[in-house]
Amino acid sequence: MVELNAHRLDTVFHALGDATRRRMLRELTRGERTVSELAEPFAMSLAAASKHIKALENAGLIRREVHGRTHICRLEPGPLASAHEWLGFYERYWTGRLDVLERLLLEDDERKSKSRSETRKKKE
Repeated sequence: MVELNAHRLDTVFHALGDATRRRMLRELTRGERTVSELAEPFAMSLAAASKHIKALENAGLIRREVHGRTHICRLEPGPLASAHEWLGFYERYWTGRLDVLERLLLEDDERKSKSRSETRKKKE
């Protein structure tokens, strides 16, 4: 399973664990952006933005290219597939558990309904 790449998965979830970085990633789905453009909506310094971008780079979620003094960032969605696969395991697990719960609740409702019907018939 994906656990073989546990360190990579840890860095992806670490990067996704911050709202600022998630918003930066969302912005990059619209196309490449400079560090300044990524920092702008947050009213943060370029140094602070660079720390967030470095966390995204370490996770492999973005790629930064330097053109002179301009740093261009672009989304690298590949590592998101690993995170999605890992989460998918738990989605299937919980879906299965909830299906069992639904079945048990329906069976319980049927038993109660049947019991009420039998009680009414005895009273009549």
